[in-house]
Parts: sequence; structure tokens; C-alpha cells
Amino acid sequence: MKPGIHPEYRPVVFRDRAADFAFLTRSTATSDKTVEWEDGNTYPVIDVEISSASHPFYTGTQRVLDTAGRVERFERRYGRGRSEQ
Repeated sequence: MKPGIHPEYRPVVFRDRAADFAFLTRSTATSDKTVEWEDGNTYPVIDVEISSASHPFYTGTQRVLDTAGRVERFERRYGRGRSEQ
């Protein structure tokens, strides 16, 4: 790696305001806002809209679509097994 061309890699707090959830990790992301973490140190904070704490896939609240019903409705409308022209 060339020296002096890469961004600084440092601890950053990512905070999901919707789920009231935050986690400390390392990143090159920057922010003017800071937050005092549980260890007493101050870190830059990045506010995100969705994290694993609020995304339906991870929380188990996602809805399952009725694809079988849609296929049956399509077949009723346009027929199944119609010969191609």
C-alpha cells in the first residue's frame, strides 16, 4: 500500500435512532458529531436509518407474500397450456 493516500481507519459509533441501538466498530467514515461511549471515551457518531436492530429481515417481522395465489390468478386469467402462436 502506498503511504499517505488512505483514509484514517479508527473507532466510530454507528447509531440507529429508530431502534435506539448503537454499536462501536472501526471505519473510515467521518462525522462532526461525537458521543461518549460506555468506556468513557468520545468517538465520532454516524446516525443510520436502518440497522440489524430495525430491519424487518433481522427482526423477524417481514411479511411473506402470497406468490402461489398470484400465479393461480394469472393462470385463471390467461389460461394454462395455451399453445404459443
